[in-house]
Amino acid sequence: MLSVPLPFLAGLVFALTLYRSLKGVELPGTRRYFHAFLVLYAFQGVGVGLRFGYGVNGLVPLLPITASIMPPLAFLAFRGLTAKPLDRPWLHAVVPGVVAVAVGFFRDLVDPLLLVIFFAYGVALYRLTLSGDDVMAEASLQRVRPAVRAARLTAGLMLFFAVSDAALAVYTDIYGSGDVPLAVTMMNLAAIAAVIVYYFAPDFSRPKQSAVSPALKPTEEDKATLSRIEAALEEGELYRSEDLSLAKLARKARLPAREVSAAINRVTGLNVSQFVNDRRIAEACRLLRETERTVIQIMLDVGFSTKSNFNREFRRVTGTNPKQWRAEARAAQDAGARKTSA
Repeated sequence: MLSVPLPFLAGLVFALTLYRSLKGVELPGTRRYFHAFLVLYAFQGVGVGLRFGYGVNGLVPLLPITASIMPPLAFLAFRGLTAKPLDRPWLHAVVPGVVAVAVGFFRDLVDPLLLVIFFAYGVALYRLTLSGDDVMAEASLQRVRPAVRAARLTAGLMLFFAVSDAALAVYTDIYGSGDVPLAVTMMNLAAIAAVIVYYFAPDFSRPKQSAVSPALKPTEEDKATLSRIEAALEEGELYRSEDLSLAKLARKARLPAREVSAAINRVTGLNVSQFVNDRRIAEACRLLRETERTVIQIMLDVGFSTKSNFNREFRRVTGTNPKQWRAEARAAQDAGARKTSA
């Protein structure tokens, strides 16, 4: 009886995790891909449950085609978050087209084709996450790491289902479909477990501060580029924007996103998120010293949305927490005032 609800639950858990990870991303185009992917994922889960749990054989021709649509949709959705234009996305429609032809005329090729499709797109999506600081340029700077983790989770699930579905097909050919419902249940339990671990596990990775290599010393052009970036960041106090992304900063500075990322790294040794957060923390320090606003009010005012991220970045920059910094700054201010009056 687990066949239908369990795959649907797996889809629901995965959908909620993606929603949480991509909450700060506001791109209507790429969201269409995400929505289509999640709807198909849920449909596929129910379809597989009906097929193997209740013997609804009318779904047999349809399930391989819908399965083959999901990897291109997932790849296009995450690919749309990068700074590079998405050229000819319609070419990915060839993939389900080929599978549909195989379903109609070359049934023996369907399972190998699905294995290749899931594996190829899984690898392609994972490689996409390794392409540098501008990999998720359209995501807000505070959501870049969660978005990258979500992409890697999706890639991992693609690879998992590629291998498990292939193994299931081989098993069915040899031993029949009697144990398939149990196998499908175990596969979905494994997928749910992986997603839950992802959801609750803390992200121990930290942005690494890159040392400027002697071979990549900043040029005068890099310094001029950085001046343009700093001017863009200050214009309208853009750095205070909670949903500021690398792509938005690059558009404001009228520079390619990769050039913005490279110039910041070469001149300052920081990545884009650290560079912007340095400016936010500087403003937070000013407000802590000169105003009576609460730490939470200041955190929100300078562009942070979570206390944990604010405290982590504040400690990275100042070596202490906001309350302690304010107390020390006020004490130093009072000491200076007493010296002046004396």
